[in-house]
Amino acid sequence: MTGLAEPPAPGQPMLPAGTYADDVVLVTGGGTGIGRAIAVEFARLGASIAIASRDGDHRQRGVAAVEAAGGRGFGVELDVRDPDAVAGAFESVDAALGPVTVLVNNAAGNFAAPAEKMSPRAWRSVTGSVLDGTFYCSSELARRAIGARRPASILNIGATYAWTGGPGTAHSAAAKAGVANLTMSLAVEWAPHGIRVNGLVPGSFPHDDHPEALRRGRTDEGLARRIPAGRVGRLHELGWAATYLCSPYAAYLTGHMLVLDGANWLRRGLTMPTFTPVHEQFPSREK
Repeated sequence: MTGLAEPPAPGQPMLPAGTYADDVVLVTGGGTGIGRAIAVEFARLGASIAIASRDGDHRQRGVAAVEAAGGRGFGVELDVRDPDAVAGAFESVDAALGPVTVLVNNAAGNFAAPAEKMSPRAWRSVTGSVLDGTFYCSSELARRAIGARRPASILNIGATYAWTGGPGTAHSAAAKAGVANLTMSLAVEWAPHGIRVNGLVPGSFPHDDHPEALRRGRTDEGLARRIPAGRVGRLHELGWAATYLCSPYAAYLTGHMLVLDGANWLRRGLTMPTFTPVHEQFPSREK
């Protein structure tokens, strides 16, 4: 068995050229990893891209990647946990590129820790970025789009442990569960205003921007043996999925969480791997 086929090479068109020629796409956390890969695919399709991040180097790297793909990029400083900063970032993007029509809520934070060792500050550092930030950015876009009677699309980045929970991820799993629920709630509320809200849930998509702790001792080949598809995901596949979900070709699709993981999260059986307590999986540390 060889598993699922590899996708076409990066740079291949998935939608017609110019699909996003009239759009301004704001990608939070768009300077690295998944966010940058998504931003690049929107840029290939003609969008103007705003890369939002707290880190200036990340913003520069994201803009450079967008421009290398032939798009127009703009970096904006943003801490998504601060609603006033969110409003200011939208103002800056509007002045530089025009009104935001597509929002990708990718900014997040995460680290592994046993729940009883997690301080309130550690809890808030993740839930603030993942759940609060998604709501602040989404509601800011909605207010502007509704006021201007302008259609818009929002894409939230989820996680499969939102449905299952996971050891060492109480903060992140709870926040991502909130994002999944928020996606469905906002889809219903905002459909009458022409605003679609969907989610994209990645599986294993290794990249060089992963923290060292997540990359140490892991190879694509080793990860692939754990996935029914027989391979890991390729970042541009996420970009293609994102551009489809936000495009006019998905005009009737809203409130959906699309899982892209080679069927991995569905792999449950009567015989499971040996259970390892969370305290043995992750070093104990206070946050």
